[in-house]
Amino acid sequence: MPAEVTQRVALSMQVCVPLEWSDDQVKGFADHENVCGTTLGWCIRRAGDPALQGSPERNPCAQRDGHMHIMLDA
Repeated sequence: MPAEVTQRVALSMQVCVPLEWSDDQVKGFADHENVCGTTLGWCIRRAGDPALQGSPERNPCAQRDGHMHIMLDA
């Protein structure tokens, strides 16, 4: 199954990508699907970020085996 964007809001987005993808692959996909437009581009929301509300940085997808959800911020 291909990667997909599962949520978009003004300055953040969630993607569902294969488990084996690197950070660079995740950010490249995010920018291809939704150009960020900021100097730093999309940044992965890291473990411990209060916005994750205790969720893991790489959250297994309940609907798609072998995939995970990752939040990114502009």
